[in-house]
Amino acid sequence: MISELKRIIDQICRDKGINRDLLIEAIEEAVMSAAKKKYGHRREIEARFNDELGEIELFQFRTVVEEVGDEQTEISYEEARALDPEVEMGDELGSKMDSVADLGRIAAQSAKQVIIQKMKEAESDVVFEMFKERKGDIVNGIVQRFERGNMIVNLGRTDAILPAREQMPRKSYRQGDRIRAYLIDVRHSAKDPQLILSRTCNEFLTKLFALEVPEIAEGIVRIMGVAREPGSRAKIAVSSIETDVDPVGACVGMKGSRVQNVVQELQGEKIDIVPWSPDPARFVSNALSPAQVSLVVVDEENKTLLVVVPDDQLSLAIGRQGQNVRLASALLSWRIDVKSESRYTRSIEEGFQSLLDIAGMNEKRAELLYDNGFSSATELAAASVDDLREIAGLNLGEEELAALIAAAAKPAAALKESADTAGVEESVETKSVEATPTAPAAVDEAAPATPPEEDDSGERS
Repeated sequence: MISELKRIIDQICRDKGINRDLLIEAIEEAVMSAAKKKYGHRREIEARFNDELGEIELFQFRTVVEEVGDEQTEISYEEARALDPEVEMGDELGSKMDSVADLGRIAAQSAKQVIIQKMKEAESDVVFEMFKERKGDIVNGIVQRFERGNMIVNLGRTDAILPAREQMPRKSYRQGDRIRAYLIDVRHSAKDPQLILSRTCNEFLTKLFALEVPEIAEGIVRIMGVAREPGSRAKIAVSSIETDVDPVGACVGMKGSRVQNVVQELQGEKIDIVPWSPDPARFVSNALSPAQVSLVVVDEENKTLLVVVPDDQLSLAIGRQGQNVRLASALLSWRIDVKSESRYTRSIEEGFQSLLDIAGMNEKRAELLYDNGFSSATELAAASVDDLREIAGLNLGEEELAALIAAAAKPAAALKESADTAGVEESVETKSVEATPTAPAAVDEAAPATPPEEDDSGERS
C-alpha cells in the first residue's frame, strides 16, 4: 500500500503529461481540506507527501501554552515537553496526526473531488501549452463519438470538438473514421472543450492547397481570396510573384492531380481556380469564368460592378440557383449586377430617350448628363442643383438647373402612373448579388429555366 499511491501518481503523470509536483501539490491540498473537515477548520494542518514511503503525512501545529483554552490551536507545556524536550512557552509545535486512512468516507470523497478538479485544471494547462502554437493548422484525428450533433475527435493526447455548424453537409462519419480538420480555436478552459475544429471555413481550403502546392508553401504563389459554399462549390483567386510561374497551373497540377487531391478531401466540392487581378473589371471577368464577359462598368464609390454578358452566356454567368455570381461577389467583396447584352442595350436606349423627352432638353445636354451618370429622367429628377452644377459644359444657371430637374420629374411621374394603370407589358429581371453567401437570386429574361451544367473538373475553363 505504501508504493500504491506513488505508482498511481507516476502513471497519471506519464499518461496525462501532468507535472508531478503539481499533482502531488493537488493531492496534499485535497488531503489537508479533508482533514480540516474532520478535525476542525481552525486547526492549522499541513499535508506532506513522503516520497520514500509513498504516502501522505498529516501534521498539526499548535501554540505551547500553560493552560489549554482551545485544543485545536493550543497544546499544554507538559504535553509539548513530552514530544520535544527543548520546547519553550509560546513556540509553534508541529506533531504528526493519525493516518490519512482514518479520515473517514465523507472526507475521503471530498479529497477525491478536489484531486479530480486539480487534475482537470492541470490537464487543461498541458493541452493549452501543447496546442496553442498549432492554432491555424490542419490536424488529424479519429472520430470518437457524437454529442447532440457535435463530433468528438480524438487527437491522441486529448479530444477536440467539431461542432455541427462546422461539419460538411451531406457527409456522415462513423466512430473510428479518420478525419482531417482545421484547428480554429484553442481555449484555456477546464470545463468547456478546449480545441475547436472546422471543415467549412475558408482557411481549411487555403491550408489544403498549401499542403498540395509547393509554390504556395514557398510563397511564390499566393492565395488572394477564397469563397466557399461548403460541400458544393468554391472559388479561389491566386497570383504569382514570378512572371514565369502560372499560378493557376501550379494549383491545378499535372493532369489536375493537385486540385483533385483537395477536391477528394472535401468530398467532391467543385473548385474554380481563377487568376487574381488588382483591376476589378478584369478580376470579375476571371471570377465569372467559364462565362464570357462583354462589358464591365465599375462603380468604385459604391463598390458595385455592372457585368454585361452575351445573351447565351447569361445562365452560365449566373450559375445554378445564382451560385456562380454569388461566389464571385463574395470573392471580390463587391456587389455584382449581371445583365444580358439585349437587356443592357434596351436600358441604355430607353434611359437616353427619357432624357431627350424632358422639356427644354437637347441632345448635347442629354449626352453630357448621360456621360456623368444620369442615365434616365428618373435619376435626373432625384438629383440636386449642386450635383448638376459640377458638370462641365452644361452652362446653365441655378434657376435653369432647378427648372430642368423639375421638368425631369414630370415625365418620370407620368411614366410611373402609366405603368401602374396599364400594367407591365414585359417582365424583365436582372441578376444582382452582393458580397454575401445568402444574397437572393434573380434571373434575367434571357436565362433558360434550367441552366446548363458547368465544368465539374475543378479546372478553370
